[in-house]
Formats: sequence, structure tokens, C-alpha cells
Amino acid sequence: MRLLSRNERRKIVSLVMLSMTAVSTVLSVSVLFFVLGFLLLKGGTSVNLAFFTNLPKPVGEVGGGMANALVGSAKVLAIAALTGLPTGFLAGLYLSEFAGNRMANAVRFAADLLNGVPSIVVGIFVYTLIVLPMKQFSTLAGGLALGVMMIPIMTRSTEEFLRAVPVSLREASLALGASRTLTIIRVVVPAATRGIVTAAMLGLARVAGETAPLLFTALGNSYWSQGVLRPTASLPVMIFNYAVSPYEDWHRQAWAAGLVLLALVLAANLGARVLLRGQQGS
Repeated sequence: MRLLSRNERRKIVSLVMLSMTAVSTVLSVSVLFFVLGFLLLKGGTSVNLAFFTNLPKPVGEVGGGMANALVGSAKVLAIAALTGLPTGFLAGLYLSEFAGNRMANAVRFAADLLNGVPSIVVGIFVYTLIVLPMKQFSTLAGGLALGVMMIPIMTRSTEEFLRAVPVSLREASLALGASRTLTIIRVVVPAATRGIVTAAMLGLARVAGETAPLLFTALGNSYWSQGVLRPTASLPVMIFNYAVSPYEDWHRQAWAAGLVLLALVLAANLGARVLLRGQQGS
């Protein structure tokens, strides 16, 4: 029996490893398509115009929609963006441009630790800090809870994108007589704009499907919610409530809401990828 040469053994090992990575890639991608297909099968028939324009029907009545949940989710995410994105951006800017080694390491560690905090803990924190003193659940509390979750994501992403700006751009601006602050405002930040917008979109997509914080803060509402100081419906909470109910029509509505929510998250991720690719290409 002829022994394999070293090159032949290397080729066999390379072929086996390449085959394993290809199979793993196919399995990973197939999970996404399986989830999409399952959602389409279960909830595709319930996604219609009424789903986006009507309020939920009372128990026992077939049909209805989740217009209030769509609007409520939009309001909660808007508050989260207004609170979490600027805070995370400024923190990332500080880490990238101003912080010393010790301070930067401490802030990075805190951001990474906050990013690992379970969402339900964030919900309890905001519940204690805002809901109890106000003595009511509200859209504002839900948005602040999601905003807290966005801060570490935005901080670390902003820092990475700002650090990716070539040092030569900074040096050229400083050589022309611009101050460090003006260089950051006029040169560094504009050069990383697409990356920062990408980070913001990914952060919003990350928190859009969170349920636990909203159960403790925004709670829910079967009707339209006026302003930001009242309980409001949201897609994740509606999905949870409908999924655990004993009504078959509510189950179909939950599948439809899951499909819509996943489609929105996918759209945000695809938009972020397009923006990031455009930045890399330029």
C-alpha cells in the first residue's frame, strides 16, 4: 500500500476542511431561510392592508390589525434613537479622539459590560427609575430602556469607525492650521459618517425586537396611545401576548407580526450593509 505524500495529505486535509466550512455556511444561511419560510407559511396570509391600518379586534372577533403596535414601536424607537444614539456617538468620539489609555480602557470595559447586561435587567432598572416615580407605564419609559441598550452598541461602533479614518487626513488638516476640534468636526466625523449611520441602523435593528424591557416600561395598549406619557402597544409585546393566547386567530396575527418585524430588521441590516460597502468603496 502506497503511503500518501505530504502534499497529498495537505490537499486532502484542505479539501475536508473546505467542505466542512462550506457545509457550515450553508447550514447557517439555511436557518435564516427556514425561519423566513416558516413565518411566511404561518403568517403570510394575515399580512394585508387591514393589518397595517386597523386596531386589534376584541376577543372572539376575527380579523383586525396592529396599527397601534406599529405606531407604538415607531415612537419607542424614535425615543430610543434620540437618547441612545447621541450619547453613544459622543462616548465613542471621546474614546477615539480624547481619552487616555487608562480612561479609554475603563470606558470600553464599562460599555462591553453594559452590552452584556440582560435586557430584562435594563427593563427592571428603568421601571424602578422612571415608572415607579411616575406611577404609570409610558412610551417614554420604553424608549429610554431601549436607548440604554443602544448606548454601548453605538459607543463601540462609533469608536471603531472613527479609528478607521486614516491618520493622514488628521495630519493634513492640522498641517493646514486647523485646530484639533475643528479637524474632528470638519474632517474626521464626515469621513466616518456612513459608518456611524450604519452603526445607528444596526443598533436600532438590535433593540427593535426586544420584549422584556417593554413589558416593564411601556406595558401595552389595545388602542391608540396619545403622547409619550401613556402605555403604548409595540410589536414585540403584541407578538408575546398573542402567541400565549388560546385563540387561533391571534396566533395567526402573532405570526404575521413576527414576519413584519423580521422584515423590518432585515431591511435595516441590508441598508446598513449598503452604506458600509459604499464607505469602503469610497
